[in-house]
Amino acid sequence: MAAERKRDKLRKLFQNPYRIVIFNDLNLHIIKQIRFNARTLVLGLVAAIVAIIIGVTILIAFTPLREYIPGYPSGKLRDKLIENALVADSLEQKINQYDRYFHDMRAMLSGENALDSIAKHDSITRPNLNDLKRVNHDSLFKDELDQEQFNLHLNPGATRKTGLASLLFFPPMKGMVTGKQDIAAGHYGVDVVAKLGSRVSSALDGTVIFSDWTMETGYVIMIQHDQNIVTVYKHNSELLKRQGEKVKAGEVIAIMGNTGKETTGPHLHFELWVNGNPINPEDYISF
Repeated sequence: MAAERKRDKLRKLFQNPYRIVIFNDLNLHIIKQIRFNARTLVLGLVAAIVAIIIGVTILIAFTPLREYIPGYPSGKLRDKLIENALVADSLEQKINQYDRYFHDMRAMLSGENALDSIAKHDSITRPNLNDLKRVNHDSLFKDELDQEQFNLHLNPGATRKTGLASLLFFPPMKGMVTGKQDIAAGHYGVDVVAKLGSRVSSALDGTVIFSDWTMETGYVIMIQHDQNIVTVYKHNSELLKRQGEKVKAGEVIAIMGNTGKETTGPHLHFELWVNGNPINPEDYISF
């Protein structure tokens, strides 16, 4: 019985009408009357709360007022965070490039086979350099013809030499040698000057073990050859071969340029390494 009385009382509370009267306190003149019951009052409060939540959400999501909320980052701060994230990503890529470059150099200088270490990691994705500049195929044919003519100049009756002297090096570029090799001064190769935009060719058949940008020497390409020979081509304006590609002697691999902090003008810096030791290229190549 007590439970039924409570239910009847609660039902009457929601069903009984109520009235709010606003009147003038001086003359008791009624100004406004508002009639309601408990049910409409609860529904009105719920609707008001939902409207407030929606309004605040819209203000936070679509207006600059959200920047005044304590703890919410400002527009300048968000732009700075995005900029820092991009810089950090670029630095991470650059560090990975340098780590791989120094790893390959250590392998080369220690006389190890750099191809084994290169095959263990992927190179950083770079744009297809072959799509950046269309090479003149007639010029490539001319380079191959020059190589054939150079081969015909060999004396077929001469005694065949062994070792490094037995190899036929194709000149990486025809020009004037302006910088001699000076190992004591840290100049491990020769500097060859030619017309700007001249093609750089591979000195021997081999595999590209490095093809990327370095801060000091610009666009650099390194090729591993037989008999543990490595050739290095620096300061290029463009690289036409990727890491891991096979190349033939005389095949165009880059375009001469003037890139890197250590460059003093348009030229090709060419190095010849054998078993981890720098060799004077002029002893075997006629530039």
